[in-house]
Amino acid sequence: MVNLYNTLKLKVLVGAAVCCTAVSFAQKVETDTVAVFEEKIVLNPVDEKFPKFKVGGVFQSRFSANFKENVDIDGLHHSDGSGTHNTFDVKRMRVSMGVKVTKNLEVTALANFADFKQKDVSTRVLENAFAKYTVNRYLQITVGQFRPLFGMEETMPVDVLRSIDYTNSYYTFGRLGWTSFQVGAAITGSVDLGDVPMSYGFSVTNGNGKNKTDNDDGKNYSSRLLFNLDKKHNLNVGVSGGIAEVNKEKAYAVGVEATAKLPITERWSIDFQTEAKQATNHEQYFKALNASIVDGVPTLTSKIDDYKVKSFYFVPNIRYEIGAKTFHAIEFACRYEYLDENSTLNSNARQTWIPMLTLEVLKNYGVRIQAGMQIDNFKHNIENSKTYNSNLAFLQLQCRFL
Repeated sequence: MVNLYNTLKLKVLVGAAVCCTAVSFAQKVETDTVAVFEEKIVLNPVDEKFPKFKVGGVFQSRFSANFKENVDIDGLHHSDGSGTHNTFDVKRMRVSMGVKVTKNLEVTALANFADFKQKDVSTRVLENAFAKYTVNRYLQITVGQFRPLFGMEETMPVDVLRSIDYTNSYYTFGRLGWTSFQVGAAITGSVDLGDVPMSYGFSVTNGNGKNKTDNDDGKNYSSRLLFNLDKKHNLNVGVSGGIAEVNKEKAYAVGVEATAKLPITERWSIDFQTEAKQATNHEQYFKALNASIVDGVPTLTSKIDDYKVKSFYFVPNIRYEIGAKTFHAIEFACRYEYLDENSTLNSNARQTWIPMLTLEVLKNYGVRIQAGMQIDNFKHNIENSKTYNSNLAFLQLQCRFL
């Protein structure tokens, strides 16, 4: 009996010793882990290495053919039947590089090498060239050559557009200094107005395009506010506005926009984009002013406020998700656009329809094939000019990389 008692006593003591050792070891490991965390993460954090580089780009190559008689691939009418009516073309070969200099400062450059096919490249090729300093989500400061925030298209790279290209009005407003690549400075950010997220942008630019110094002392002042009213359906409503001084004349621009996405089934969805804009067409005013000069004196009786450009477009896009590794989705979009570059004095509205089928081969438009036609109809055709009806069919291959 004594022997049995001694044996049990020995086993209990050994077990207790083992448990105490394990608990002690566990406590030691926990203590060591905390100490390591405090030492390496809290007291002596590992510094991020800068600069950090990121390279991306997009390649777009297309075949175009104009089916309108005597109208070439650029939309120019030839009364003598000449001109090129179909061609292969490298539309864009963009390469971008972003360099994070510090945690808050980054520098971005974007070049389109396809522009080298143009005769004059002095104001081409280089597109983005800016530095951006991020204070926080509420405030970022950008300086250099960039796309000022005015309208929806300014926030969208061309490789994710629901149509073959930017709208006609985008390029018109770009010539007027409100959109496309401009040189200047901007502040941007986002705040929450209760449950409604709002992003904002304010820009000051030369207003005469990319890769140029200013040609007068006037500047373009533009702004944009965007409200996310419904996160579930991605319902966004935005307003834009701007004032400018061009050769001592006053000009303005305003715009409203909206987007929404409506899921139909698990695979089917439809999204919408729409925008309306109006601005002073100071480009046409100064052309008319210069053309009216007689003996060194302008004879133009109209004023700059009489020259107005008005535009509207609407893009519905139907999408079917396939989800396969090498075939992600099918989309069908049809953009309608109304553009009148001189709506008050000499109205000749241009209406454009662009039905387009997209095969998204790789996710996020990594590879996509686009086929469709751009149908342009003017109120009045002008022979031997680009103000002439056109039916331009296209087939485009796009590859983008990030």
